[in-house]
Amino acid sequence: MSVRSAAVWAMASQYGAFVIQFATSVIISRFFLAPDEVGLFSIALAAALLVAVLQDFGLSRYISGLPRLTPEEVNRCSSVAFIFSLIITAIIAALAWPLALFYGLPQLGPLLLIIAGSYLFLPMSVVPLALMARSMRFTGHFAVNVGGAAVHGVVALSLAWWGFSAFSLAWAVLATGLARGVIAQVIQPAKTFPLRLDGLKPVLSFGGKASTLYMTGALGSRSPDMIVGKLVDLFAVGLFSRATSLAEQFRALIAGAIGGVFYPAFARLRDNGEPLAPAYLRVVAGYTALVWPGMAGLALAAWPLVMLLYGEVWIETAPLLTMIALQAALLMALPLVSDLPILLGRMNRLLALNILETAVSIALLVAGSLLAGAWGAAASRLIYALAFMAIYLGFMRGLVGFSWRGWLTILAKSLAVTVAALAPLALTYLYWMGPHEITFPVLLLAVAGGALGWLCTMFGTRHPALDDLCRMAAPLVRPLLPRLGAWLEGERKWAGKAP
Repeated sequence: MSVRSAAVWAMASQYGAFVIQFATSVIISRFFLAPDEVGLFSIALAAALLVAVLQDFGLSRYISGLPRLTPEEVNRCSSVAFIFSLIITAIIAALAWPLALFYGLPQLGPLLLIIAGSYLFLPMSVVPLALMARSMRFTGHFAVNVGGAAVHGVVALSLAWWGFSAFSLAWAVLATGLARGVIAQVIQPAKTFPLRLDGLKPVLSFGGKASTLYMTGALGSRSPDMIVGKLVDLFAVGLFSRATSLAEQFRALIAGAIGGVFYPAFARLRDNGEPLAPAYLRVVAGYTALVWPGMAGLALAAWPLVMLLYGEVWIETAPLLTMIALQAALLMALPLVSDLPILLGRMNRLLALNILETAVSIALLVAGSLLAGAWGAAASRLIYALAFMAIYLGFMRGLVGFSWRGWLTILAKSLAVTVAALAPLALTYLYWMGPHEITFPVLLLAVAGGALGWLCTMFGTRHPALDDLCRMAAPLVRPLLPRLGAWLEGERKWAGKAP
């Protein structure tokens, strides 16, 4: 499968899962669970994910990066995945009651025990998904992700309707783990038993470094709910968690899952001895052309969207969503900061920078929470995004070799299309209806105007992402409009070849 076809399937996977997850979160938040109930589950899930950062043990990257993969190596990786699933389950279960006592929340213990059980099914999906990614067969990823999301939605909504409160979400996590494992094994069976424990040194060496890196990253990315829950209250962590979740869902909707496509694509370039800088700048262009307008639009439309989707009880989420959405946009200017250093053997340097980044993230989050509660926690994410850029920019430029001029030119063009996309809604706020008064039809009209402005500016600036976006859209458009599909595929050649 080509990189573009793989990217299309990866995005279809992400979009399908997004629709289900988004609908589930809206229905549950609007009709069944209050912010404090969501906050309780968010603390439990964040604590579990902090430990579960070991779940992959770097196996996906290890398998994708191997020049040659044998059945014996697959068996070894499956054995490692099985062992670590038992370790993760045991650690989360052991932490359940101590964390419940630490937070003074008795229900936290059983929630964590249920979530812990989901990791018993992890070995069924980790290696199969890695094998599918290595061979660029993202149709399998589509089935696993969309199937898992569907099971999660059915279980969560059913149990919430029956009055299971936060436990409906925990049982849904358990059901999702089982569903993903079963689907993955059907599509891409991977032998686990008998366990193969010989020749594990390369796997454990790579996985140990990768897991250390992931753990430091998780402390910064997965601890916010736990910190806000401890320093503020359940209501605040519910608002903060919902804002973070909504921003991440929209980011995934806009950018798709194409990040998973880039690792094996860059591995091919590395193995062929080709320069990485042109391909990396194309990735920057694609991300910023899509994510910047989308996330900036989400930030601008936060108040009417929260009111429309979740209702007045969640309205305090809106200012938090604005800040977190802008943070997500800023981070897209420097993508693949973990993937490429791992691929190019610079993990030690990456780990040192990651520790610094994590320390800055946690310090800012604690300070923001203590000073201004959930609002301060969200504001700290904006400052953290700027710190992230300062920490990694020089490292990534030295690693990949892209030019300052090329990078800044892309960002300038992406800023132009962002301004064009936001202009209709901003003008609507100024001269017609403010964010508190705007109606849904008017909001849709402004969004449509923004999309048109974005498209015109993409062509007007000859944005380097236009070629890839047109080619990726061609397979989707061709069945309905053959001539337009052919034009999209063949005529937009301004930016050369993508990775």
